[in-house]
Amino acid sequence: MAEYRLRLPITEGAVRALQAGDIVHLTGELYTARDEAHMRALELLREGRELPVAFAKGAVYHCGPIMKKEGEGWRLVAAGPTTSSRMNSLEPDFIEKTGSRLIIGKGGMDAGVLEALKRHGAAYLAFPGGAAVLAARRVKRVKGVHWLDLGMPEAVWVLEAEDFGPLVVAMDASGRSLYLEASASVERRAADVRRRLGIE
Repeated sequence: MAEYRLRLPITEGAVRALQAGDIVHLTGELYTARDEAHMRALELLREGRELPVAFAKGAVYHCGPIMKKEGEGWRLVAAGPTTSSRMNSLEPDFIEKTGSRLIIGKGGMDAGVLEALKRHGAAYLAFPGGAAVLAARRVKRVKGVHWLDLGMPEAVWVLEAEDFGPLVVAMDASGRSLYLEASASVERRAADVRRRLGIE
């Protein structure tokens, strides 16, 4: 296990060097995006239109932040990750069409996303749930917001982060997933327990 302090944007080579279990801290732009933002981005790209941000230049954060309006700007109050599996059906296309290399969320994603990470040189980074205020402390500035018509949690917020983390590389570009490995381990142990109890 290695620990990295990375500056965004990140190259494909740097992402492919990350291994499941590594710890990462990110400095640079984070773009929040949940279901609605993913769908709108893909719709605009299908229509040949440009997106308001270059998702490939930062990290996509599955997050519905709580913001407070202060004068002409915004202050980030809390920024916990949302459950990433909600975006399972959208993420492979999103990664391919936007060139996103780092996805941040919680709970992991499915085999289709894992294959997309492998194919396009991207990785999934896990941030612990329940640490929304800690996450907000690592964001130094709210640089802007797009698609606020979707609502505060669904809009794309552009956040300037410094040393954001710790993030665990939970799904890497070589095809490893800590979630699949944990599930397999549980199955093996459960089978062993059933054998010991004579209930197979």
